[in-house]
Amino acid sequence: MSSNNTVPRVTRAALTREVGIKTELTSDYPVKQVADLEPGECIIKIECTGVCHSDLHFMAGEWAIKPRLPSAGGHEGVGRILAIGAHTLNSPVNIGDRVGIKYVIDSCMHCEMCRRGHEQNCPSRKIAGAHVDGTFAEYTVAFVNHLIPIPDGFSSAEAAPILCAGVTVYNALTKLDTPPGSWIVIPGAGGGLGHLGIQYAVVKGLRVLAIDSGEGKRELCLSLGAEKYIDFAESKDIIADVKATCGELGAHAALITTASNTAYVQAGWYLRPHGTVLCVVICETGHQIYWVHDRVCSPSLRGCWRTLTVRFLHSQLAGKYDATSQSGRLARLIGVVLEDMSNGKLVGRVVLRY
Repeated sequence: MSSNNTVPRVTRAALTREVGIKTELTSDYPVKQVADLEPGECIIKIECTGVCHSDLHFMAGEWAIKPRLPSAGGHEGVGRILAIGAHTLNSPVNIGDRVGIKYVIDSCMHCEMCRRGHEQNCPSRKIAGAHVDGTFAEYTVAFVNHLIPIPDGFSSAEAAPILCAGVTVYNALTKLDTPPGSWIVIPGAGGGLGHLGIQYAVVKGLRVLAIDSGEGKRELCLSLGAEKYIDFAESKDIIADVKATCGELGAHAALITTASNTAYVQAGWYLRPHGTVLCVVICETGHQIYWVHDRVCSPSLRGCWRTLTVRFLHSQLAGKYDATSQSGRLARLIGVVLEDMSNGKLVGRVVLRY
């Protein structure tokens, strides 16, 4: 099944051809044709895509999942369905629908993990931009059962960051039973997840202490509602500085939005008794904390991501945030964005258009 829009044989894409953070821009990356689609597959023309730190980790080979070469990364894309594979049964989406591609682009839907709503832990899961090409290609293949319908009232650029960064911190904060007026510390607060975490925490009535580095991130965090900001590059004692703000007992909770083992260790020292660590970002590999996070701390990330994302997009909270601090054309900015992200200079979230 296809629309009147012709599916091209080649597409524009930012490709990873070797392990590292460099991409190669091309206009002739092959596109799977309609007649070759398997049941359940579809072709989407991407309008815009977010850029996530996970993309950088995959490209650099820093995680257990190594990059396919060549491949197109990206897992925060919004676009329209041009074609659906023949013999697809009971598709929840239709040709012409505006939809979002998220981190888990496909799973078996039948194993224990999928039945419990944990498709991100499905042994057969496919991750966009890792196992299959993602949203750094203008025309890409997706799977109908894992697409997220984008409601009217959201621009594609507004919706894209919700598909990973937004729903990740939203899901974690829904697990927090800390009462309003409590202090929450957010390491990595000036980044893509952290700056959304500030906004969601404020809506929940929490007091936010942001930790990051740089004047640009300081300004962003304070403008979004953080009451205090600690520059970790300037602080001589993070733990003492947190307690100086939150009281001698320490903070009530920490939302870890930076891939830093140190951030996890410090949280154990500056939280008060019965405090809560929300383990959101996977920390650095090659350390025992990585495996503890992957096996034990995942409750912060539990829940059916398809359901959570749809629920969040239709919630009042979704309209109360600003997720994009930078935007522009993918072909012009993707290299700069990845370089700045690697060097910790990226402020907020970036959404790129085709």
